[in-house]
Amino acid sequence: MAAPVLTARSESRTAVGAESEALVASGIAGVVGAAVGGIVFAGSSPSLWGGWSIGLLAAITVLALSVVASYIGYWRSRHLPGQEWRLSLAPWKFILDATNVAAVHALIAAITTIAVFVLLSLSFRGVTLDGWVSGASVAASAGLSVYLVYVSVSKIDTSKLSTLLVTFIAITTLTSMATASDPQWWEYHFSLLGTLGDTSANLFNISLIIAGLLVTTFSLYLQRDIHALFELGVLRYGWAARTISVLFIVMGLMLAGVGVFPLTVSVALHNFCAAGMSVAFGLLLLASPLVLRGMPWTFFAVTGAFFAAMVGSVVLFAGTGYFNLTFFELVVFIIIFGWIATFIRFLGATVESAQGDLTTERGADHGS
Repeated sequence: MAAPVLTARSESRTAVGAESEALVASGIAGVVGAAVGGIVFAGSSPSLWGGWSIGLLAAITVLALSVVASYIGYWRSRHLPGQEWRLSLAPWKFILDATNVAAVHALIAAITTIAVFVLLSLSFRGVTLDGWVSGASVAASAGLSVYLVYVSVSKIDTSKLSTLLVTFIAITTLTSMATASDPQWWEYHFSLLGTLGDTSANLFNISLIIAGLLVTTFSLYLQRDIHALFELGVLRYGWAARTISVLFIVMGLMLAGVGVFPLTVSVALHNFCAAGMSVAFGLLLLASPLVLRGMPWTFFAVTGAFFAAMVGSVVLFAGTGYFNLTFFELVVFIIIFGWIATFIRFLGATVESAQGDLTTERGADHGS
């Protein structure tokens, strides 16, 4: 009985170590933020938001420090329980995964920081702060953001990554929609957001590229989980892992291509990437009952519901004209990422359940 106790204590120490490192990183980020804010705003009284403001400097600082914290946290946590599989990744795969995870965490942290300061500026209209308080504000933003980012990347798994993807897409898309220079963009089509030539367009295109790379990164996590289910006897086919992985890679690359080639760059390439993503997603839905045979029946029922929603949206757009093009594209966007999140969470829960059943069986065999 000594070994399990030692293992539990070892895992506890590593988990505590990750939290301790996150606090140290947070403290360092706070000091850097205070120095940056204090130096930049020395002798001035900046506003919370608007122009060269505290919020803008805080967002830039958070973005830069979150990238650094993400890389360090991802690398340092590769020996943590449940994260050891990263050690088997080829160097280029490890770097790609770390880069995508870092980019998403950093952008979410920066956009959240902007949102907080915008709300504060609306709550305290006309308020200006001196250099000391400005530095403290940047320090608080940097310290809190880096702590949350470091903890998140240290414990990242397939399920958390899916939540991160949906959160990232929702935040960046809504931000692009709300800040678009043309308030009537929705009267045309969804892709117009990436053609306006302003900050919102750049954010929209960059978010599509990063989201596409993140979907591609999912192939690493999914291949591992699906292969584990096959070895546990849950899934029937050994080739399922590679098939699903390839489809996710294609879908991710096509999504990134939509951002790389906005309509102002190439209509043909933009439409090709959008169509390719739709085809890959359609194949995922249609092939799931065969390729993933062994998954819970509720997953296939939900997949059928998503497919029905896709068909219904096509009918409401092309058949009846009830949906305009923008709303149709938005609905399809939601369906795609909604299914991805659902699939990944189902997959993670199935792996956890199967491993738990195996542990119980081994315990019973050992007891007998």
